[in-house]
Amino acid sequence: MLFPKHLLLILVSLFVLKAAATEKLPVEAFASLPDLSSFKLSPSGEQVLFIGRYSTEEGDGTLVNLFNLNTGERSYVVQTDNKKFQINWVDWASDDKVLVSAVFPAIRYGTPTTESRLMVKDLKTGKLRSVLSKSFYRGLDRIPQFQDNVIDILPDDPDHILLSVSREQIHTATVYKINLKNLKRKSYSRSKNNVDEWITDQQHRVRAGLYWKDTDHRVYVKGTEEKAKWRELTRFESFSEDQVWPLGFDLDPNILYFIAYHEGKKAIFKTDLRSETFTRELVFYHENYDVTGNLLYSKISGEVIGIQYSNEGGYHFFDDEYEALQNGIDKALPDTENAVISMSADETRYVVKATSQTEAGVYYVGDRKAKSLSRVGRAYTELKPELMVEKVAFEYQARDGLNIEAFLSKPKSAEDKPLPTLIFPHGGPISFDDGGFDYWTQFFANRGYAVLQMNFRGSSGYGYDFMKAGLQNWGQAMQDDVEDGARALIDRGIADPEKICIVGASYGGYAALMGAVKTPDLYQCAVSFAGVTDVAYMVAASRRYTNYEVVKEQVGSNRKLLKQVSPVNHVDKIEVPVLLVHGDKDRSVRVKHSRMMNKRLQKAGKAVTYLEIENGDHFLSKNEHRIATFKAMDQFFAKHLPVTP
Repeated sequence: MLFPKHLLLILVSLFVLKAAATEKLPVEAFASLPDLSSFKLSPSGEQVLFIGRYSTEEGDGTLVNLFNLNTGERSYVVQTDNKKFQINWVDWASDDKVLVSAVFPAIRYGTPTTESRLMVKDLKTGKLRSVLSKSFYRGLDRIPQFQDNVIDILPDDPDHILLSVSREQIHTATVYKINLKNLKRKSYSRSKNNVDEWITDQQHRVRAGLYWKDTDHRVYVKGTEEKAKWRELTRFESFSEDQVWPLGFDLDPNILYFIAYHEGKKAIFKTDLRSETFTRELVFYHENYDVTGNLLYSKISGEVIGIQYSNEGGYHFFDDEYEALQNGIDKALPDTENAVISMSADETRYVVKATSQTEAGVYYVGDRKAKSLSRVGRAYTELKPELMVEKVAFEYQARDGLNIEAFLSKPKSAEDKPLPTLIFPHGGPISFDDGGFDYWTQFFANRGYAVLQMNFRGSSGYGYDFMKAGLQNWGQAMQDDVEDGARALIDRGIADPEKICIVGASYGGYAALMGAVKTPDLYQCAVSFAGVTDVAYMVAASRRYTNYEVVKEQVGSNRKLLKQVSPVNHVDKIEVPVLLVHGDKDRSVRVKHSRMMNKRLQKAGKAVTYLEIENGDHFLSKNEHRIATFKAMDQFFAKHLPVTP
């Protein structure tokens, strides 16, 4: 049979589009660290700082790059192979000095820890030095664990920063003024027992402090006078509805912004510290979601101009000029959510990160004088938006009638029939999933799976009552919410009941294993990355940390009940293949959890695959560790949950 030429071209085009839509990308495309991230403009706006990934025959690493927007010249600030330490964050101290935070695992008195250090790179001399000199440690019984808490860059004083360090006592921080030229220091604000977080006002005075001991929290403030005394503004218990978290000061040094609950949802307030009583003025509130995030400041005036909040990718501006700038950017980039992530000191140049459900991130540099917006790079060059999938809202009711918000992703090649499905509960558990780009979900969808991410009770973002419903609820109603999501997919004809696997990381890894325990007939396999397996051990291991009382309040202290909700004690009930992956330097969930689970599963004759990652942490911070984990999942799913055309 002969086809007309134009019809043949149409058929060929449709075939090409279909092939592109279903293209199976290599594991490395998803699992590799971002090609580019953390863009920061210099105060002058002439240079941009960013973190980049590099690959050599010896392995992968990280470069802190420098790019001159005027000359096009590119150089680097620091390079690491990520073996001894990883780059945590980078920022400008001034036009010729760059701050670099590094983190690494350590052990203190037998207790595993994560440490941080702060370096400064002088771009004129090329010297890279630790901000805290050796003399800082003289006479100390202990080296401070965290050394990168910069509380004020001091933009009008390019040679100095304010650094908060717990030098003599844990969780009791002193603020030091550090000279970045000669590394000399002087005490800027004295320590106060159990206050380890300090906030400066726009005049660079230390004006607020957060006290924390066990579950007791307090907010201290003081006036603007030189010899003003500290006073307690408010106090509250962990997980209470009367909690108050300071955000920062307005240009008026008497106005303090903070987060507190309003009608059951977190909202932004402000108070006038001149008042003898703690008054609250509501600034911004969302009726459906908690509002948490950061204040947005004008670099020119120092005034608070808006709020960057976490739900719905939101920016709320108080100032018409900045609202107009945002509207102009959104008009130029209509298909993405666009965040101004950095600005020059005079606010003429800025960096925009544009994202969507199918775009991991495109970076642009804007010039308000030239009225230009130029693309400078993509976060993941191999993850083309046309090959990615969108998330759709998926709501269902838990068995007790509670409404659960979830997000469903379907593979590009999905047909109108029940699909092989992955149930993917988030970590935390006081965290949440949203509709934004997620490289895990995109990887799963690219392999042909539908993916459901649910915000079970106990997740953050949905108000106080919803969060509180998850306290001391591991393996109980929280777990039921996950199961009910899987059953809702089956009932609506989306998930193939014979092809469902549950997968998760951290608390999500716990939920995956607990799902295999509680509902052995629902899932065909389970995957846990860095998952908790022994809840009683997790709580007991917290005794050596300062958050022990908080952990007991959140998870529970009834050892008998904690053992009952621990997957490691119920391996006899698991009837499906299990994949365990864990880093041996994990400081959030100790590797012992997966080692115990693997040992007991093997002893019980269960089908288990165990991958222990040498020098791996809780966050898959190293490129080769991400790739190894994703390859292990790819092989596991291909064997135990194959996708047939």
